[in-house]
Amino acid sequence: MTPGPGPNGGWVLGVDSGGSGLRVALADASGTGRARTTASREPVRTGPAGIDAAHLLDQLLPMARTLLDGAGSSAGGTAGDTVAVGAVAVGAAGMVTLGDDLRTRLPAALESALGVRRVALAADAVTAYAGALGERPGAVVAAGTGMIALGTDLASWRRADGWGHLLGDCGGGAWIGRAGLEAAMRAHDGRPGGSPALLAALEAVFGPAPELPGLLYPRTDRPAVLASFAPEVARCATAGPGEPRETGDPVAAGILREAARHIADAAAAVCPASGECEVALTGGLFKIGDPLLVPLRAELSARLPHARTVSAAGDPLAGAVRIAASLATGDLRLPRDGRLLHVPTEQGS
Repeated sequence: MTPGPGPNGGWVLGVDSGGSGLRVALADASGTGRARTTASREPVRTGPAGIDAAHLLDQLLPMARTLLDGAGSSAGGTAGDTVAVGAVAVGAAGMVTLGDDLRTRLPAALESALGVRRVALAADAVTAYAGALGERPGAVVAAGTGMIALGTDLASWRRADGWGHLLGDCGGGAWIGRAGLEAAMRAHDGRPGGSPALLAALEAVFGPAPELPGLLYPRTDRPAVLASFAPEVARCATAGPGEPRETGDPVAAGILREAARHIADAAAAVCPASGECEVALTGGLFKIGDPLLVPLRAELSARLPHARTVSAAGDPLAGAVRIAASLATGDLRLPRDGRLLHVPTEQGS
């Protein structure tokens, strides 16, 4: 027995592949009801061909079958029954530049294994957009270790930054952390622009300042290590309880103001120039709160007077589910793009 469509018109799978692992959600296509989710903490490998499609499938297919088996039992079947999947959307970090293996292998593999023919392969910035704003015009800034902005008028996409910590990601967590550590080292040396408060924070986190290069440079996860210092920059920028606001460290506060300017620059570069534009902020960096958000809101207001800052409705996994649901019902409004949003069953995508 194979139970039929989900409770409100069909089942869809959303997939979110990133630096912290792989997450999979099964939901009904209407978007109502609670999605079933599962996760792996093992990030998908990257090799000479880019993101390793075989490794992604090795993780995804057992996770998907577990979710489908559970949905089959809930739909009135017996143990081992599965349900039909109407569409799958896979969002992956690095899809734009490292997604060739996924684009080549995933559609046929998913059709063979799950019987699904409607497949969308998206950059994680696109699933972040869909999760935050759905399928309406606007701009989304996704900031964590890195930083990328993506906007659309529903005719085409515009992207700004997201070029990695060596070439960009300006205003992101690694950028803030590196700027804070540089200011700490300036204080250690006695050079202008240094911050004794940031130097004290550096030594509390990493140990003696002269040892930091030896700890940092051999690491393969340098961006994450740099980003781990961003909350310390925010802490130093903030006055203590009962202290005047001005008592926060001015160097740390200046770093966050500059980060806000960089983030606003990226948002302004992608926000539709006319009509109503919503700007959503999503990602772990914004959890550091007011030390960054207060100057950022001021910059966005000055740069984008026609835009309105809104809270993100959902995360990238929710965005992948939303894309899959729209694809299943044939009303996906987001622009197709060979690298940002690839729909192989549609001619010209």
